Amino acid sequence: MSKESTGAGTGRLNVFKTYKLYVGGKFPRSESGRVYEVTDTKGGWLANAPLSSRKDARDAVVAARKAFGGWSGATAYNRGQVLYRVAEMLEGRREQFVREVAEAEGLSKPKAAAVVDAAVDRWVWYAGWTDKIAQIAGGANPVAGPFFNLSTPEPSGVVAVLAPRESSFLGLVSVIAPVIATGNTAVVVASETSPLPALSLGEVLATSDVPGGVVNILSGRAAEIAPPLAAHQDVNGIDLTGADEALAKELEIAAADNLKRVRRPGATDTADWTAAPGTHRLTAFLETKTVWHPTGSLGASGSAY
Repeated sequence: MSKESTGAGTGRLNVFKTYKLYVGGKFPRSESGRVYEVTDTKGGWLANAPLSSRKDARDAVVAARKAFGGWSGATAYNRGQVLYRVAEMLEGRREQFVREVAEAEGLSKPKAAAVVDAAVDRWVWYAGWTDKIAQIAGGANPVAGPFFNLSTPEPSGVVAVLAPRESSFLGLVSVIAPVIATGNTAVVVASETSPLPALSLGEVLATSDVPGGVVNILSGRAAEIAPPLAAHQDVNGIDLTGADEALAKELEIAAADNLKRVRRPGATDTADWTAAPGTHRLTAFLETKTVWHPTGSLGASGSAY
């Protein structure tokens, strides 16, 4: 529950908001039944957030895998439309997110509003890339011989994403949107200290056109729920953006056992999430399929590798 209410000063009974996880298009409480206190930057209580368990993480992977076929099989243009719809819904709930970001990050209302506006714009930006990234990451390759080949990018699959700890909303959007824009599905571990904007984002996704399971949002202790995601055989990639150095090393070792694609925090990351994002996050979880095709007298059949 949160301290947000509709009854203050009116003589009505306060209606507290209950925050829940977002898994498979639904809003379960943690399988463990546990919660933890979320506080503002001054230590004031904001809400009780679900404390996800390993079982919640496994359920989220199952939901993401189930959604992957339909989402990756949709046209890039359609995925762009869906992401744009998310931006529309965020714009409609702007004031809610301004309040939550201000409380989570200790910002003034004008600064929080600027962060939320940047996050909405970031969704629109990635929506515009869905049907263009193939031209950047693929193309015809020069080959010496009586044949030609074409390379095209394809999504890796289910991607676990550790959201930034310090940027509860703009950073969160900046790591989720590129993963799903390219056809992957995501299991997101929200910022442990500031999870409320992420949990509210789940409500936006549920009321937009994003199919259930494409994005799954967990709150709790990253050190508890991220290791089973890194070791899970049905997770194809992991983004370590929100992991500290010790946890990142542990997760990378676990991911190596099943050859996951790992995105490590590096030179392309920045503490300034308002900076132009570039395309590096769009290509981080893409695989390249190359199709070889003979020309001339060799026939019309081709092969893919």
